[in-house]
Amino acid sequence: MSAGRSADGREVQIPLQQVAPSMATPLSAVPPITPPSHRPANPWPPNDPNSSQGVPAGFLPLHGGFRDHFVETPEAKYCCEACRLVLCQPRQTECGHRFCQSCINDILSHQNPACPADMEPLFKDKIFRDVCCHREIMALKVFCRSEAHGCQEQMSLQQIPDHLNVCAFFEVPCPLGKCKERMMRKEIPDHLSWKCKHRETGCEFCLTKMPLTDLQLSSHQHDCPKAQVSCQFHRYGCTFKGLNQEMRQHESTFAAEHLRMMANRNSTIEKKVEDVKGELLERYKVLPALSSRLSELENQNDELREKNRQMEQKLATMQKLMSSHSEKLLEVELELRSLRLLRDEVENLRGTLDNVWTRLNALEQGGRSGTGSTTHTLASLETQLKRQDDMLSVHEIRLADMDLRFQVLETASYNGTLIWKIRDYKRRKQEAVAAKTLSLYSQPFYTGYFGYKMCARVYLNGDGMGKGTHLSLFFVVMRGEYDALLPWPFKQKVTLMLMDQGPSRKHLGDAFKPDPNSSSFRRPVAEMNIASGCPLFVSQSVLETGSYIKDDTIFIKVTVDTSDLPDP
Repeated sequence: MSAGRSADGREVQIPLQQVAPSMATPLSAVPPITPPSHRPANPWPPNDPNSSQGVPAGFLPLHGGFRDHFVETPEAKYCCEACRLVLCQPRQTECGHRFCQSCINDILSHQNPACPADMEPLFKDKIFRDVCCHREIMALKVFCRSEAHGCQEQMSLQQIPDHLNVCAFFEVPCPLGKCKERMMRKEIPDHLSWKCKHRETGCEFCLTKMPLTDLQLSSHQHDCPKAQVSCQFHRYGCTFKGLNQEMRQHESTFAAEHLRMMANRNSTIEKKVEDVKGELLERYKVLPALSSRLSELENQNDELREKNRQMEQKLATMQKLMSSHSEKLLEVELELRSLRLLRDEVENLRGTLDNVWTRLNALEQGGRSGTGSTTHTLASLETQLKRQDDMLSVHEIRLADMDLRFQVLETASYNGTLIWKIRDYKRRKQEAVAAKTLSLYSQPFYTGYFGYKMCARVYLNGDGMGKGTHLSLFFVVMRGEYDALLPWPFKQKVTLMLMDQGPSRKHLGDAFKPDPNSSSFRRPVAEMNIASGCPLFVSQSVLETGSYIKDDTIFIKVTVDTSDLPDP
């Protein structure tokens, strides 16, 4: 039985003649070969000769219908109602539908089997072989199952086994049992001539025939009496070459000479070993110094890497600050431009007002002896003067507002850090004690140009349980322009600090992590949330006796951790 491939790529096995070929057999006379046992299982196994209706064993598919490439598309009556392939061993049901034998057996194995075409119940004793349909199918024209390898022959379906026994394009195994190669039948002579590793060849000395692998892998050359070999002491300097039968006499005759060669070679090797030992000892002497130097270089490399990492972090921070500051400078420039325009308008109004006052004084001096028209002119000028005064007041209010906004922009921080300078501490403290101004708010600061808006709130005379004894310091989340893009509630770590202005720099500080359930850290719906912080931040005695107050000024620092804050 020989193996091949069908048109759809499936491997098939066809029964062939069991005749051993000769190496010199022509292509047309090369008989099919029985495949070795290592090939894949046969998808076209032998069938029951009593049920094959004269079809050769191994020709039928394992399951379902024929998958051959038909010359013309088979009519629908030749197709199985189950697998839709060309019928193999057709069976006809009582309702008139045809199925492959394997397909109808599958259907009958189910409980309450029914015909898939019309759902009529099926009974095994009412299903019969369709001999006429089988004969017609076997007469259908198909292409050779080796079409994919180049065979263009056409034949009836029943003629396929006979054709594959002689098809030059059919894939067969090497006729030599040990060879695992497969090839088309037409390639066998070429394979047996010079490609097969198990092909027969002869010893070049004694001309004994044997497989090529046996000649290459065995000790035949060592045993061949006519083989030309070198003395086994050629490594030590012996130059004798001769036949195997001469080599034994040479070895016995020149045994002393061979020993002398080995002794000389051994002395040379020992000398080289001593030289290598000396060289290794010299190298071992400098090894500790090299190891120490390597450790120093590794430490320096680690330090340089750490410095490089710190520099990269600083560079990234500087780039971020420069980006935010460039936006800030642009906004300040726009505010300054508006401020200059307002100041120019105010100066013009003041000039106009001075002119009006000059004219008014002149009219008053001339009006002491004046007429009714002079009085009317004076009243008109007074009206103009009042209007100009009103306009000047409005512009002065706008100018003051612009000054305030400019100061806020100028002192705003966009890196999460606030440095709050509070001047006139004594006066402000007295106002707090007198309940005139209980608390002060700092200018706003931000975690980024598009980040959280925040400020600090301080009670110089304390608040709550710290009233009258402590300075109370609180943190406030304010409503910002970009709150819709930020995560809520606010979760960043906050550090509050009173700066020591003395040389020791013993700053007083406290830090807290916001409570996500507190309303103080939810997204603001008003201008600012309820303040949260430390009522007992620092006692009045510590504050006023240390170096925290200088030139009647204190400094408060608030830091918000922005390291894990995502970009909006």
